[in-house]
Amino acid sequence: MLEHVPHWLGSLMHNVRAGHAKLAIVQDGVVTGDARLDLSSLAFADGARLPERFTADGEGVSPPLAWRGVPAGTAALALLVEDPDAPAPQPLVHAVVWNLPPEDGSLPEGAIAPDGHGGDDGSDVGRNSYAQEGWLPPDPPTGHGSHDYVFQLFALREAVPVDVNPGRSDLLDAIRGRVLAAGMLVGTYSRGEEAPVGPAPAAPQVA
Repeated sequence: MLEHVPHWLGSLMHNVRAGHAKLAIVQDGVVTGDARLDLSSLAFADGARLPERFTADGEGVSPPLAWRGVPAGTAALALLVEDPDAPAPQPLVHAVVWNLPPEDGSLPEGAIAPDGHGGDDGSDVGRNSYAQEGWLPPDPPTGHGSHDYVFQLFALREAVPVDVNPGRSDLLDAIRGRVLAAGMLVGTYSRGEEAPVGPAPAAPQVA
């Protein structure tokens, strides 16, 4: 949708951004310790440009993800993907995945998709900023500059029931005070400027 914003208008809005200080992972009471999860992707390196395939300019599927370092005592994992560079009061939510199994693991390409009442493993895909289940493909305004797409993974000491289709506020209410460890992975994307695709790292092999 935002690909139709004229380049000149996107340029004028360059400094209109929600701000990284509003990301979920840095909100008061969300992450209180130093334990870290290792979150990575076979498709892009941390801080590198997202391949077009995962955006509104391509197929629009979610990228593959892998993680390790889940601490003992974890009851569930939760994933939240936000764009703090969106020209909006709050970061744009691109994905919510709730109640992932409490172990080192992965999500294959395209896994963040509408799932009705949840997956066979007990996980549930929640609502993005467009109030729809699944992956909201990156779609920054032309000329607005580079946007960060911040993948945030949380290891929770207890699984807390949420609505069938949890949104960002549901997730934050549920995880606050329950995070044992957290991890972050950043992909970037922009329109109307040169931005080379960076090499993807060797991701850890998980069972």
